[in-house]
Amino acid sequence: MRILYVDDDEQMRTLIECILTKAGYESCAACDGLEALEKAASWDPDLIIMDVMMPNLNGFEACERLREGGVRTPIIFLSAKGDIVDKGVGFAAGADDYLVKPFSPEELVMRVQAHLRQYDRLSDMQAKTIREGGLLLDLRCFRAFVEGKEALLTPTEFRILAYLAQRKGEIVTREQLIKEVWGTEFVGETSSVTVFIRKIREKIEADPSRPQLIKTRRNVGYIFGMDG
Repeated sequence: MRILYVDDDEQMRTLIECILTKAGYESCAACDGLEALEKAASWDPDLIIMDVMMPNLNGFEACERLREGGVRTPIIFLSAKGDIVDKGVGFAAGADDYLVKPFSPEELVMRVQAHLRQYDRLSDMQAKTIREGGLLLDLRCFRAFVEGKEALLTPTEFRILAYLAQRKGEIVTREQLIKEVWGTEFVGETSSVTVFIRKIREKIEADPSRPQLIKTRRNVGYIFGMDG
């Protein structure tokens, strides 16, 4: 697996390279957001680790440009305490996860493994396409279409939607989503789920304020389906 890591701090780049190499990953470095865009296009990484505060182009801006360009590679933000006041800021930019500095090598590797593992899970699903109303999910290439037009979901948004769609008509709790999409290590961090569901609705619902595909069951979780 190929991982691109982006940070303007040389010592941090050296640290991340050591961690990734020890974990058995092939890695490539970039020192700011602009170089990250170039490396992402030329090197085609399987995952990107990106600092938030950088010169020339910060992590939020670089992430937004990658998503606008159709890049679906999982992106993990790195931030110093205080850089991200609201997790929603990072997720709204298109990120899948974030780590607060300082972090342990084990924590970084655990999160990298969790995001890469989800692609294998989706690829192993028996059904390769799911249809519901005007929505089509293609599990082979991790793409979603609404009335024939592609909805540009981030990797985590797609995984959440695919998990819900596989369980049409069932109530899925936030804890279940965290466990299945991020992994058992992240159970308890359920506040992020609400942010992701809102972003998904904005991309697939005709009226996100009155969702027809993903409905909320107050104090319980979510249910997928037009007649759910």
